[in-house]
Amino acid sequence: MADSFAGSAHRRGVTVLGATGSIGTSTLDVIARHPDRYRVHALTAHRSREALLAQCRRHRPEVAVLEREADAAWLRERLAEAGLVTEVTSGPRALVEVAEASDAEVVMSAIVGAAGLLPTLAAVRAGKRVLLANKEALVMSGALFMEAVARFGATLLPIDSEHNAIYQCLPVEHRGGLARHGVRQLLLTASGGPFRGWSRAALAGVSPEQACAHPNWSMGRKISVDSATLMNKGLELIEACWLFDARPDQVQVVVHPQSVIHSMAAYSDGSVIAQLGNPDMRTPIAYGLAWPERIDAGVAALDLFAVARLDFEAPDEIAFPCLRLAREAMAAGGTAPAVLNAANEAAVAAFLEGRLGFNAIAELVARVCDAEPVRPADDLETILEADAQARCAAHAWLAGR
Repeated sequence: MADSFAGSAHRRGVTVLGATGSIGTSTLDVIARHPDRYRVHALTAHRSREALLAQCRRHRPEVAVLEREADAAWLRERLAEAGLVTEVTSGPRALVEVAEASDAEVVMSAIVGAAGLLPTLAAVRAGKRVLLANKEALVMSGALFMEAVARFGATLLPIDSEHNAIYQCLPVEHRGGLARHGVRQLLLTASGGPFRGWSRAALAGVSPEQACAHPNWSMGRKISVDSATLMNKGLELIEACWLFDARPDQVQVVVHPQSVIHSMAAYSDGSVIAQLGNPDMRTPIAYGLAWPERIDAGVAALDLFAVARLDFEAPDEIAFPCLRLAREAMAAGGTAPAVLNAANEAAVAAFLEGRLGFNAIAELVARVCDAEPVRPADDLETILEADAQARCAAHAWLAGR
């Protein structure tokens, strides 16, 4: 993946899709530390208009995007009052336009969920450096997405801490299958979430507040619930298969509660290479922004004496069946991962709204995955249709309970 501006001294334009979320705010923190290297071209948010206003005041983007025109009109008026000239637009088409705009060389894809697919794919097709924090884009359309990366000459750098770690542990050129490069297995670490060690019976009554209280990472509510169910790790397993040309059986999930080792690559000669660091997303973000260089991320150096110990255990797929469901969906191929993701998004939303129990998240996902046919994921229309049908099936199951 050659990069046309590696080592260039000019300020690189950056668009942040999902600017007000945890990844977006961390990205802006890193950018602000290097004003000589980066400038903000565009910021987007779902409905967090006040947070986006504060970011516009500080980072002075050329463009800001919100989902609804009413929120965009509000932001337009506030920015005009402040004497700022940021252009404010709205809607899905506006997301695609800022993702592919020539004024930005780097696009941070940090929109949560399936909503991030189309703008992320637009950035790839525009040949950008794409910093991928939206795992759903690969989960839903892995083959099409990776084909577009190769066809349009985009530079794809994973930002999830686990995939970023594996990227650093592999040879620079790692396509063509792991065995070709002497890699036996990818070891994908997981903190275990807030309920590590709990039985399935004990999990039945947990609340959204408990599920969102992650012990190591500061994340949005949806991702926090996915971490608690281990679906987040299942989605990451699917993502790792596409990113690193791996089979599902070549990716082993390892529960590592300290979240210090972010992931590892095991080689055929017995070597295991690991990437370590404090659990702070600014590290992989800085890596993606500056690659192949290294820049200050604002993250403290890892103190191994303070860490003192590193523990590892196998995941409990009886208490947390979502990990198994994700592995099975990847093995099934075609539209199965898109169906899995859609059903999970519907289930997590219902759980956060108090309409579904914690253990029923996996039950709903399993029911929808069993009911929906697996079709070849040959085009975007088929993938989006499978996504929509799975959501309808999930809502029907919820309504019929």
